[in-house]
Amino acid sequence: MAEDSRQLKYHKVLLKVSGEALSGEGGFGIDPPVVDRLTDEVKRVHEMGVRLSLVVGGGNIVRGTVASQRGMDRVTADYMGMLATIINAMALQDMLERKGVETRVMTAIRMEELAEPYIRRRALSHLDKGRLVLFAGGTGNPYFSTDTAAVLRAIEMDSDVIIKATKVSGVYTADPNEDPDATFLPTVSFHEVVARELGVMDAPAVSLCKENGLPIIVLNLAEMGAVGAAIQGESVGTLVS
Repeated sequence: MAEDSRQLKYHKVLLKVSGEALSGEGGFGIDPPVVDRLTDEVKRVHEMGVRLSLVVGGGNIVRGTVASQRGMDRVTADYMGMLATIINAMALQDMLERKGVETRVMTAIRMEELAEPYIRRRALSHLDKGRLVLFAGGTGNPYFSTDTAAVLRAIEMDSDVIIKATKVSGVYTADPNEDPDATFLPTVSFHEVVARELGVMDAPAVSLCKENGLPIIVLNLAEMGAVGAAIQGESVGTLVS
């Protein structure tokens, strides 16, 4: 039974999760216990009555930009990365449906035997029926990151906010894992993110958010309940607006 959605600050949410979040300590592949914990959190958010969609990266399997830097053709590498996001989405769908969450995977690259092709009106219909939609395959085009794909889908789904779940508790002036003097920023503007190269998302993704007035919340996925708290309007992570 869904909770009273009137208690929520954000009713339509797109959650962006990195591929590395599925790999656990190994840093590569899919770790079922990690996916189990992640999907527990996603299920809790979905049961709050949120109109929820999700984009997952593919860096735990292959990262297109890294592969191209090592000599692979960039377009080929990017398509490999898109296929990796579909593998991850299928893993999440399997675990979520085992937990009773009705889920649809929609891909920007057509593969009807595995998932539905992305059609905006069909995606909106799924969300209106209370289903969780996993968008996979990026934008379907090389040279665009999964961050940009997530923002694009969030705008198309008329989302109130995009939540980027990371391994740190928000946005810092520098990488807190490398710089002990890095300062946490509870709020930051789109302009500052780009001008100071704060690494929230790539510039095209941030620009799309700014043009469409779509706020970003950056938080730590490992902090249980953080996503739900942010959706209820609590001060969690960093708000980019």
